[in-house]
Amino acid sequence: MEEFTGYVENVVFHNDQNGYTVLELAAGEEKKTCVGIFSLIAEGDYLKVSGNEIKHPVYGKQLKVESYEVRAPEDKASMEKYLGSGTIKGVGPALAARMIAAFGEETFRVIETEPERLAEVRGISERLARNIALQFEEKRDMRQGMLFLQQYGISNLLAVKIIKQYGAKAAKVLEENPYKLAEDISGVGFRIADEIARKAGFGADSEFRMKAAISYCLQQASGNGHIYLPENLLKESLSSLLGMSLEDVPLEDYLTELVMAQKLVRREEDGEMVLYPSSLYYMELNCARMLLDLNQKYPINMPSVHHMLAGIEKREAIVLDSLQREAVLAAQEHGLLVITGGPGTGKTTTINTMIHLFEQEGLDILLAAPTGRAAKRMSETTGYQASTIHRLLEVVGSPEEEDRGKSHFERNEENPLETDVLIVDEVSMVDLYLLHSLLKAVPVGTHLVLVGDVNQLPSVGPGNVLRDLIESGCCPVIRLLHIFRQAEESDIIVNAHKINRGEMISFENKSRDFFMVERPGAREIMGAVYTLMTRKLPSYVRIRPYDIQVLTPMRKGELGVTRLNEILQGILNPPSGNKAEKEFRETVFREGDKVMQIKNDYKLEWEVRGSYGAVAENGCGIFNGDCGIIREINDFGQYFLIEFDENKRVEYPYSCLDELELAYAVTIHKSQGSEYPAVVLPVLSGPRMLMNRNLLYTAVTRAKNCVVIVGSSFMVQEMIRNVSEQKRYSSLAKRLEELSKI
Repeated sequence: MEEFTGYVENVVFHNDQNGYTVLELAAGEEKKTCVGIFSLIAEGDYLKVSGNEIKHPVYGKQLKVESYEVRAPEDKASMEKYLGSGTIKGVGPALAARMIAAFGEETFRVIETEPERLAEVRGISERLARNIALQFEEKRDMRQGMLFLQQYGISNLLAVKIIKQYGAKAAKVLEENPYKLAEDISGVGFRIADEIARKAGFGADSEFRMKAAISYCLQQASGNGHIYLPENLLKESLSSLLGMSLEDVPLEDYLTELVMAQKLVRREEDGEMVLYPSSLYYMELNCARMLLDLNQKYPINMPSVHHMLAGIEKREAIVLDSLQREAVLAAQEHGLLVITGGPGTGKTTTINTMIHLFEQEGLDILLAAPTGRAAKRMSETTGYQASTIHRLLEVVGSPEEEDRGKSHFERNEENPLETDVLIVDEVSMVDLYLLHSLLKAVPVGTHLVLVGDVNQLPSVGPGNVLRDLIESGCCPVIRLLHIFRQAEESDIIVNAHKINRGEMISFENKSRDFFMVERPGAREIMGAVYTLMTRKLPSYVRIRPYDIQVLTPMRKGELGVTRLNEILQGILNPPSGNKAEKEFRETVFREGDKVMQIKNDYKLEWEVRGSYGAVAENGCGIFNGDCGIIREINDFGQYFLIEFDENKRVEYPYSCLDELELAYAVTIHKSQGSEYPAVVLPVLSGPRMLMNRNLLYTAVTRAKNCVVIVGSSFMVQEMIRNVSEQKRYSSLAKRLEELSKI
């Protein structure tokens, strides 16, 4: 281990997100290039570093720093360098030299204890003297705060976030209530705060701990799709989280205090007491009010509408069935309409007919869907431009770098959408947050048509929007049931409907687009997947192996996403001397890899280039579920160049790699809203609550041209029989029913 002490002469590179820094450290004539994790470092700082010398293939010898400490400069030259580095605003090299000439090695003491004497130096007013002393004190407090936090085992990266949030009050916050970190700082959950609190001496039965744990359990529940939790389930979750019995804990008092502080809402639902996070309760209530406000009935000239409809059917060479016709007329007559139906039941034809009819009446129409892929498919099937809901609402990311996943929408109740008709597809994917934002931007008087397949999996986020709307009975709902002749020619569609009805499907492999490959174990399944993806399917469906999507029910296990991606990467994109790699945590990313964004990031900038390299379109935001290919890994610039769907090219910084994962295989949940030329579905075993009809139906309906199930036909049959789904605690239907009676 080598040690070196000197001042920071130049910060070559610094990443605010993870603290990774390249800097030049100087001591007299000797200089060293240092790399490592540094926080709150500025040119002029005096450091003692420890580490090992490495040789970079491009940049030569570097000191890889394992630990460091910031010291007060020990001589006049170092003091002058620090003060003149720009770290103290208003002080440049010339002024720093005059300060050192006036006070020598006493300069720092004068700044701290007698700042008024600085005015003796030419060029320093009394006001500037006070300002210099204030900045000097703030920087000292920041460094002392960092040292204080590090004694609790807090990383430099987290310490920087804490200091930025609380400033000089950081120590006081940790001494009084470390659990406040979980409320105020992104990336700090209950477990991190709990570990810090334990080191700070807080007891297992601390009031702060209990209240923080209650909030955390409800937050985790919302992450699993729930709007509320019954009290008995909350208590079970609390006991499991805290690792202790709650018999002697005054839980009732804590719940009452949280309700009084307006952090929780407690009420009776279906004969049992339940608890909501206040934000979700009032969001759901507000959604119900806005939906009912939109649910107006408008007078229409029925003979005229029927005449126009007949003309559209003749011109477009289509014949609507009775339910499709009813849906088109209901969209004319009502401000709010829900249309649901499975594949092949004519949802697209119904939407197209609505568009033609509204256009003929001179109305403005907007089309939207929750994801980029769903919006693209909507555009292709209707011939009209559709956008993502985020883009429609003009999403704007947070200006703070650490809040990349936070945003607001420019379109809202004060700046609503300017349209007469809004048609939204794939509504089964819409969670409560997105519904609330959308409804705020839709003024009363707009025709809102919500389309989706209620039998698909519900949204990843909290709520059960489509199902609750249908079950409420408070708005018009049209269920399209007829499977059209053209759709009947596809066994994907026929079998999807059989699965949905609980009927067994054929495994005789006489189909042109639906196959079952029986294999007894995980190793044999992977062998079959290898053959399918490299030899069989590309030629059969006439696609690239990259266009084949492996879908799996689980993340963990031999046939989970993590393991499958590792194997499929080795098959489809093996290591090569021509391909750069970057290891992040336990994943190796390689040029040519297929990847997926797993969080909304509103700050990532993208551009689409034309055939001659000119920028044809640009914007901000890459969203959960967006897929792309790594075109370049730039180690010097610390970024990946990724080409996402719709040719959006992004310089993806290393600091955001926790938002990215390999996508050769994805969970069935993550595939919602997407359509793939071919789907390979490994099915062997899994938890009964997960391996159900709903999941199998969603997986099968993701395929356009071919589905191959590999594994156990017995398990497929069990999934078809299993109608048990994980219960989702939501209450939009109840709020709609309550408000409709007022």
